[in-house]
Amino acid sequence: MKKYISSLMVLVSGFAFSQTILNASSPEEFRKMRAENTRKVGDSVVSNKVTPLEYGYVDEKDILKSMFVWEIIDLNDKINQPFYYDNVNGLQSKTTRSLYQILLDAAMGGQIEEVYDDENFSTKLSPEQIKARLQKVVASDVLVDIIASGRKPTEQEIKENTDIFETTSEKVKVLKMMGMWFIDKRDGQLKYRPLGIAAMGPDPAVQGVYDAEGKPIAGKDELIDLFWVYYPKARDILANNYVYNRKNSSADLSFDDLINARRFSSVIYKSSSGMGDGAIKDYIPNDAEEQLEESDRIKAQILQMENDMWNY
Repeated sequence: MKKYISSLMVLVSGFAFSQTILNASSPEEFRKMRAENTRKVGDSVVSNKVTPLEYGYVDEKDILKSMFVWEIIDLNDKINQPFYYDNVNGLQSKTTRSLYQILLDAAMGGQIEEVYDDENFSTKLSPEQIKARLQKVVASDVLVDIIASGRKPTEQEIKENTDIFETTSEKVKVLKMMGMWFIDKRDGQLKYRPLGIAAMGPDPAVQGVYDAEGKPIAGKDELIDLFWVYYPKARDILANNYVYNRKNSSADLSFDDLINARRFSSVIYKSSSGMGDGAIKDYIPNDAEEQLEESDRIKAQILQMENDMWNY
């Protein structure tokens, strides 16, 4: 019942704060309110900001059993497409951006400061370092010669002789999620807590690089972890950004709701119960079918954690 009430509160909060063009005096006013995340109540304009429901404190002694898992979320899967959908120019009730773009904008704007270079959350990245990982500017030989001659190139010359390789939203088709499954013996429930989220995309550093034969170097299509975000510090942002709902544009569902409810399809690529505590591909190399079977085995092991709790 407690879990049901919490879920209901999330849904109610979404409907309560829904923006509507029906109360706007003009499309311009509606777009302004939408950009500022406000709404009209009579003659007043009030904030739509949502505060996500707190997870609550979990004492170590209350964790009966736990397992860390790392998952791949393929945005080409139909169920995962809400993470990828962008709609910023329409007049519908909610502007939607891809999850990657939301995290990137918040990280670059300083709203999310817990951004790291890998899944170990050991080295923080500044906005400048994030930008450097996502963009590479290459000047042609013509522009280099102009600068070497001592003449300052014109803006037109810079534009014509500069290539910019950037990992933009449409190139990010894979996400990674790291979280913890645990048995809370106080409630007698199996629970999931997301801890980290990452975007994967092509590495700009190897784009536009060719070998001696003039062919693109190997690995140009390989995806890398662009940055990792510590999830608890991103909840305020994700709770106030909404997923596109093609079935009902008035039913608000935030990214925080979507992730905590685990409304996505994923494949486990690493777990704390794996052999050697490593990635599946490390102990089952060169066999994609066996790797998928291992992922399914770990999922079954997670479900078994709850079943074991009720066996006497």
